[in-house]
Amino acid sequence: MSTTEIFKKFTPASLENWNHRFATITSPSASISLASSSPYTFRLHYVDVPAYSNRDTSHDTSKPKGTILLIHGFPQTWWQWRQVIGPFSDAGYRVILPDYRGAGNSQAPPSNAGFAGGKGGGYTKLVIADDLHNLVHNILGIHEKVHVVGHDIGAMVAHAYVSWFPEDSASLVWGDCPLPGSTFYEEFKKDQAVWHFTFHNVEDDLPERLVQGHERTYIRNFFDRLSVNVWGIPPGGEDEDVYVTAYSRPGAFRAAFDTYRTFEEDARENRELVQKKGKSKVPALGVSGDGSFNNARAEEQLKEFYEGVEVVSLKNSGHWIAEENPEEFFEKVLVWIQRHG
Repeated sequence: MSTTEIFKKFTPASLENWNHRFATITSPSASISLASSSPYTFRLHYVDVPAYSNRDTSHDTSKPKGTILLIHGFPQTWWQWRQVIGPFSDAGYRVILPDYRGAGNSQAPPSNAGFAGGKGGGYTKLVIADDLHNLVHNILGIHEKVHVVGHDIGAMVAHAYVSWFPEDSASLVWGDCPLPGSTFYEEFKKDQAVWHFTFHNVEDDLPERLVQGHERTYIRNFFDRLSVNVWGIPPGGEDEDVYVTAYSRPGAFRAAFDTYRTFEEDARENRELVQKKGKSKVPALGVSGDGSFNNARAEEQLKEFYEGVEVVSLKNSGHWIAEENPEEFFEKVLVWIQRHG
């Protein structure tokens, strides 16, 4: 069956097999060595979709082909992957979709919960990656290598995941973001177009207080400004409602802004790791929309950190690649994953 046939075969009935669960995460885990005060425990929400969830498997001998970890970005939740979950499952993959700490239905630990250092220290991408590695390999007991797919903040987390846990990573799909520590990031963060990088870094909870009560306006600004196909996330639609509801929860924007407040620490960690261990051998695919700010320099960024790099550009898409062009996103990513299974 072709990737197009798999994508079009998906029906909403598949949602019945999307299992919502919660895991108790203790951070940091023993897998990483960080300056910590004391371990902090919180509840993390995730969706667990079995392989072949849209077919009757009672008489089916097909074996799962592997596991895909999908990591969302800002201002989103696991829901951003809604249009590709069923197709990936029907292609034979178990799909794990967490709401990373502070997002969606996951609890939002205090900024420095369990960690020494500057504001937001509990929200470095390494710390978030450690949460997800703990979920996948310790709590869920998945011991084979997984395919790590991330977008936006989630792509930064995905990079940290495969960089620190290469022995547990089959491949990386890195979706449309400036990667802290890269040459492009150092240039891009000064651009007025990303004024929100500076705004989110303001401390004393000022950004949080200014956004409070205006969550929909603030979130919609990102969808409109960074889209080519604005109907990927329709204005005032149900999908927008999901994100507005999630980020209207107490502590949600504080946690989200903390993921930005730690960009410079992320940059330092990314540079130091490649200096100490060299470029990662995990195969890396960069995915951007043809109308995205990141498209022209995605390959350049990845080549600073990975030995084996490929990039693809999705038609009629800006930044929100899995929503603006979900069919091509699924097709390109599935081909990549099958090559590196």
